[in-house]
Amino acid sequence: MKKICLILSIIFIISCSGTNTANNNTNILDSKTDKKIVWEVGGHLPAQTGMDKNIGTAGVLYGSLADKYIVVGGGANFPEESVLNGGAKRTYSDIYMLEDKNGVLEAVEHINLENEIGYGASVTTDDGIYYIGGASNPEADDDILFITLKDNKLNVEKIGDLPFTLQNGAAVYKDSKLYIITGKQAGKGSNKLYEYDLAAKEAKELAPVPGEESRTQAVAQLLNGNIYVFSGGDLTAYTDGYKYDFASNTWTPVAEVALNGEGISLLGAASVKLNESEMLVIGGFNKAIYDDAVYNLANLQGAELADFRSGYFGADPYEFNWNSNILIYNCDSNTWKTIGEIPFDAPCGEGLILIGNKIYSINGEIKPGVRTDKMYVGTIIAK
Repeated sequence: MKKICLILSIIFIISCSGTNTANNNTNILDSKTDKKIVWEVGGHLPAQTGMDKNIGTAGVLYGSLADKYIVVGGGANFPEESVLNGGAKRTYSDIYMLEDKNGVLEAVEHINLENEIGYGASVTTDDGIYYIGGASNPEADDDILFITLKDNKLNVEKIGDLPFTLQNGAAVYKDSKLYIITGKQAGKGSNKLYEYDLAAKEAKELAPVPGEESRTQAVAQLLNGNIYVFSGGDLTAYTDGYKYDFASNTWTPVAEVALNGEGISLLGAASVKLNESEMLVIGGFNKAIYDDAVYNLANLQGAELADFRSGYFGADPYEFNWNSNILIYNCDSNTWKTIGEIPFDAPCGEGLILIGNKIYSINGEIKPGVRTDKMYVGTIIAK
């Protein structure tokens, strides 16, 4: 009898422990829980088809499947020569499915798409990952791809076309519709918002995002049933933010991206939705340095331009002062806060994926023209 009681006690303890772990993961992501992230290096992506080594890419496709697998791929880099020396940018068709094995990201599958891709919009849903635009082939730059698991293998289907090509835009999913937000539409920077009905396969233009007429590389999430869009830029980097109301088809301003009264650019950053009220953001070009570089690269000439290019593209990553704060926006309080800094070079154009209380930052640009080949695994814990 004592043995039976002991066995039942052990089973009860294990059962309760498992339940508490699941609840703890949920509670950690709750907006009421103070958080921090513990980071470790998760490895490197395998070489692209035909390449000896993967030196990292930016502008990647990214998302998750079955709350288990990390999907990342495509993107662009400069494999032969640096930007300073006139190197050509190359995009890739390689897509990887990864699994977290005790903090090490192992490639489960590696496939190649029909087209090379980069700088499209990625949206993860319960059913799969949508990838919108972002192809080096102009004829495929308006494609909507849907990535799912079929017999535990990656399955990629083209499920629609936009009425325009898309690069450096953002997107969210709501009620069987995709919402495509700003970016370079039909080859030109835009402030337009479109609704794409996945059933009818039709696009409808909605009210444009306020502010500048051209907004690329912004971050956006669906929070409490509204679209929130922040930052982005064009000739200058922006720090503004807006909320879209579906019922009235209107936008209203929300809190500027700022800490302690100082505006922060999220141009080129990536974000994930933590809960219905909060989004987390990593990365973003420094506004002052970006604005200055865009102006000088467009206006200087001769020796002055050559000297500026040499100093700018030859600088170390830390000199660009990209945003290293792990930022959280709360739509209930309409506030920004930081939960610490990342312990690695701040990336832009990275893949950022959330599965449970694990967050994955994969590749990205760490200074103009230079990528990181690293993948980082973060564990979100209570502070």
